Amino acid sequence: VLDKAGLLVAIAGVTVPGKYLGGSPATLTELRQIGHMIHGPQKLIGGPIGFGYAGEGGKKAIKEQITGFDTLLAGDPAGALDQFLNGGEPTGVFDYTRNDPWSVAGAGIIAQHPDFPFVMCELETARGCSHGGTGGCSFCTEPFYGRPRYRTVSGIASEVAALAAYGARHFRVGRQPDILAYGAGEGEYPSPRPDLLEELFSAIRKSAPDLKTLHIDNTNPATIARHEEKSREAFAAIVRHHTPGDVAAFGMESADPAVIAANNLKAQPDEVFRAIEIVNEIGGTRRDGIPELLPGLNFVCGLAGESAATYEMNEHFLAHVLKAGLLVRRVNIRQVMPFEGTPAYSNNTLGKHERQFRAFKEFVRTKIDLSMLQRVFPVGTVLRDVRVEISGNLSFGRQPGSYPILTGIPVQIPVRTVLDVVVVDWGMRSITALPLPLNVNTLPVSAIRWMPGVGKKRAASVMAKRPFADIAAFKKIAGSSPLDPFLVC
Repeated sequence: VLDKAGLLVAIAGVTVPGKYLGGSPATLTELRQIGHMIHGPQKLIGGPIGFGYAGEGGKKAIKEQITGFDTLLAGDPAGALDQFLNGGEPTGVFDYTRNDPWSVAGAGIIAQHPDFPFVMCELETARGCSHGGTGGCSFCTEPFYGRPRYRTVSGIASEVAALAAYGARHFRVGRQPDILAYGAGEGEYPSPRPDLLEELFSAIRKSAPDLKTLHIDNTNPATIARHEEKSREAFAAIVRHHTPGDVAAFGMESADPAVIAANNLKAQPDEVFRAIEIVNEIGGTRRDGIPELLPGLNFVCGLAGESAATYEMNEHFLAHVLKAGLLVRRVNIRQVMPFEGTPAYSNNTLGKHERQFRAFKEFVRTKIDLSMLQRVFPVGTVLRDVRVEISGNLSFGRQPGSYPILTGIPVQIPVRTVLDVVVVDWGMRSITALPLPLNVNTLPVSAIRWMPGVGKKRAASVMAKRPFADIAAFKKIAGSSPLDPFLVC
């Protein structure tokens, strides 16, 4: 089909390394293969790939020729494509008035996604960084876009309406350095505008009244710490319109003041801690059993100024958060992936503290993640609309959303099945859950043994006594547990 097209445009590349369950961004090798395999159309490529490419964190992103494609769309891809189609040079100057029509006209492409209709549509609200006035964080590419430019509420709402008309139901307001700074004007840490966030999220809801997911992503903890009351109001506006299970991702990067200073990072540890407290205060209430909105923490390792003591400070900070009884949805740890043009490209500590990096990851996984999951998702928590992505004796699924928890289900369930589950146990970065309703006469033994207090021996007794006439008869064998309200015969 692609060979018959007149023009092929690929938007590719990543600026943040990560591991993925449902799919992965195209590698440089795959992009080149695509370019060489398709012969009919003229082939253009653009996006973050123009900054460079690295296969994983801990390696420099190198600018390389992408063979198989005819032209690189330099700068803003939409603007460059406009220029190219009008006979000019394929170099784009960023302008939302030119981008927004593409967003609406191209909405129908989501129906071609292999996971449709379970597609998370990321909505851009801004480009550029207010922190960039002082150079920005050493490793970040956002300052390449200059000072912040904000997309209009009407532009975002029009895209949402177009996507919803083609069947989109899952949205994330995720393409910005700080959602709280939306439309907030000048200054390195501008005060949030709760009124504008209320208008934005209300407009998204009106444009997609049948949406199932509405989440956010990046939030600057320094903004929260400097503008506590306005941040509270802004988060309250978001919570009024979003869906629960949301995550505000904090770019903390490091708890070491020396690393913060050397890399022009955004927030000191005490500011991040205060931001965690405020998000817990506004978003820690539960709806349908899960917290409305929790912070997530991002650590970046291998930055300039890092020492062995850096990792001790990181561990101490997280232990302090845990001891304070605060909730954090997840902790991301990655090694820096420096891009040409950023200070981190030539000034970093990659490869110098590998032992401490591995020990820090192990500390977080064993001492922090498990305890946090037990607090966020206690036994008996119901997760709605979990979609199975891997089928097997232990099937794996996730809810749509920002950083959804990986859910292991000890029952073979077909891929793409959507079901409700109830939490029974935790791993370091995942939970174990059973499918609802819990029919004690039909659940396989692999599921029965995961019920609290049952285990292998009682599971064998349960199987020997089935079928049960009522739940009381089952509980005589299995005992009582937080799952009792979900049991059926």
